[in-house]
Amino acid sequence: MILRSFLRRRLGYDFNAVGQIGLMVILFWIAVAVFAPLLTPYPVGEIVDWDYFGPMSDKFWLGTDYLGRDILSRILMGARYTVGISLAAVAIACTLGVLLGMIAAVIGGWFDMVLSRLLDAFNTIPSLLFGLVVVAAVGSSIPVLIVTLGVIYMPGAYRFARALAVNVNAMDFVTVARTRGEPLSYLVAREILPNILGPVLADLGLRFVFIVLVLSGLSFLGLGVQPPNADWGALVRENIGGLSLGAPAVLFPSVAVASLTISVNLFIDNLPTRIRDRSE
Repeated sequence: MILRSFLRRRLGYDFNAVGQIGLMVILFWIAVAVFAPLLTPYPVGEIVDWDYFGPMSDKFWLGTDYLGRDILSRILMGARYTVGISLAAVAIACTLGVLLGMIAAVIGGWFDMVLSRLLDAFNTIPSLLFGLVVVAAVGSSIPVLIVTLGVIYMPGAYRFARALAVNVNAMDFVTVARTRGEPLSYLVAREILPNILGPVLADLGLRFVFIVLVLSGLSFLGLGVQPPNADWGALVRENIGGLSLGAPAVLFPSVAVASLTISVNLFIDNLPTRIRDRSE
């Protein structure tokens, strides 16, 4: 009730209970990513238990991994890589995609046609396959992962934003602004963007989910975040061999990925219609 009242008072929108639960889980993982160094009970890379794949106990709430490191500490710190890399990548993808989509819709003609065909061709490449090729060729570093994931999902953001912008561009108020001689930057920033912002933000959330899953897949295959650092996908990969001995070491990172992605989906699916369908 407190969160619902706050959202209604500050944003002017009423979120239902499912949307509020999704938002609370999202905010929880963001807070964990920001304050992870302060929350970890043990140093992330330190062997704290001589019994590898140790069980859950008062000392180690989620047990220990294949080297005897605390799983809770590694999951908390892994949130920093999973959430941080995914947010940076989705920011690149949606910023570039939405900007190019609006520009293409306003300019039209050969520019729109050439850019759309090029990005359509790029969009046919399977995302995980493209990520594997790039990371294997260039190397797996955090900047490479961010740029690669951003580039993978930029064409989809472009197509979505362009489809919205084309409809807005045909409206009378945009025609009037163009007749007044307003420049391209004005049309994009003042006329097009405010009228597609709600759906674009909802689309951003979905692309964030896709990026989390691709990042986790790359890390599970050994081409994502590299040791001694680890995101949630890497935690599953490094402990998968001991699944029968220490299930918590594999189960809880998987639950972390599932909780984040499902919560984002629940939040987006339960956005108020005024946000999801159009921006006011």
